Amino acid sequence: MALLLFLVICLVLMLGYPVALTLGGVAFLFALIASAFGAFDLSLFMLLPNRIYGILDNDILMAVPLFVFMGVVLEKSHIAEQLLGAMAGLFGRLRGGLIFSVFLVGMLLAASTGIVGATVVTMGLMSLPTLLKRGYSPEFSAGAICATGTLGQIIPPSIALVLLGDVLSNAYQQAQLSMGVFNPKSVSVGDLFAGALIPGLMLVALYMLYTLYRLWRTPADFGDVLQEDEAPIALPALLSALLPPLVLILLVLGSILAGIATPTEAAAVGAGGALVIALLKRQLGLLALKEVMQSTVKITSMVFLILIGASVFSLVFRGLGGEELIHGIFSSMPGGALGAMLLVMLVIFLLGFILDFIEITFVVVPLVAPILLAMGLDPVWLGIMIAINLQTSFLTPPFGFALFYLRGVTGDTVSSGQIYRGVVPFVLLQLLMLILLGLWPGLATWLPSQLYGQ
Repeated sequence: MALLLFLVICLVLMLGYPVALTLGGVAFLFALIASAFGAFDLSLFMLLPNRIYGILDNDILMAVPLFVFMGVVLEKSHIAEQLLGAMAGLFGRLRGGLIFSVFLVGMLLAASTGIVGATVVTMGLMSLPTLLKRGYSPEFSAGAICATGTLGQIIPPSIALVLLGDVLSNAYQQAQLSMGVFNPKSVSVGDLFAGALIPGLMLVALYMLYTLYRLWRTPADFGDVLQEDEAPIALPALLSALLPPLVLILLVLGSILAGIATPTEAAAVGAGGALVIALLKRQLGLLALKEVMQSTVKITSMVFLILIGASVFSLVFRGLGGEELIHGIFSSMPGGALGAMLLVMLVIFLLGFILDFIEITFVVVPLVAPILLAMGLDPVWLGIMIAINLQTSFLTPPFGFALFYLRGVTGDTVSSGQIYRGVVPFVLLQLLMLILLGLWPGLATWLPSQLYGQ
């Protein structure tokens, strides 16, 4: 029954029904059916109010609306357009320079906004027409823009890492209870932020190295004529575009890594800092502020409603014996913890073709993480591995959201087939980063150990 519940939920989600209602509704129906056959105890639902209250009272999850607010404010402030113009002025006259500009701007946006859709749409509107006009390959240009947009999933501060941090913290406590031990120091969002920093920067480096390889092998994909008639950007204009987001990143991420502020406190600083930047740039009137607040409420409501639906699913899944089923599967896997980890990574990657990262985070991770952590895996390393794996879900068809975002703003200039072909090398690069992280876990665990002594 537990396995059938999981399969039915995946099927209903593929049909396009709302995630939160699907998780809660299907699980509740299964509970009623199973209780009729004596396979489920309906009294377990007495635990649900406390679980829901725990979600709403969670200090860690308070960072979600604050980070969303910060990202939406920066989006409305046209930070991306100014950054892209500044980088294009620096590198635009070099062959392939515009692609490097896209990567660098995407990295800065990932560290300041972290909103994949906003980054992809902005890059698609601002840079894709120029790239095509300069003679860049449509496939490579589309792939680079989509891949750059997904950097917000791994480069901190990231909403995905905030959600994973909460899920893994609970999973770590469950793993300790199953082992009969207790360690008051659990995995935190700050640990994941520190652990994701090096892999995130390495992923940007992989994108750039691949671009250099393509420049060497197929220079025609980057235009035939170099633009020599454009004046380089002036230093004041460059500083005006770069300094605000850099200062904001330093305040938010630096305060977390230095242990000065919790992620929630740093998110509040980031939200206030974003407002200051928008006001200084005179880009935030009352109408724009109203749109920012409405967008923040919609995104936050979606996340928390999915969390509540996932709590219902988790309760029913465990009541049907799903946790014992998964533990039995992992225990019988050849290779022990390594074999179990490989299976989980494969399942998450395949589910990324049909499910969103939030659905996987709230449905799959809570089921498998406690068992993997009980096998002795490092929680920070596990979290970063899952985060990079989830990042591919934005690029893998048929339901890769980054593909949809870009397709929605390209019109007839780039076809869906060109976008799909363009993202394939970048999916492979993300999988390569996953392999490197699997071979050298220190890429994720070294910085947290240096900062927090873990």
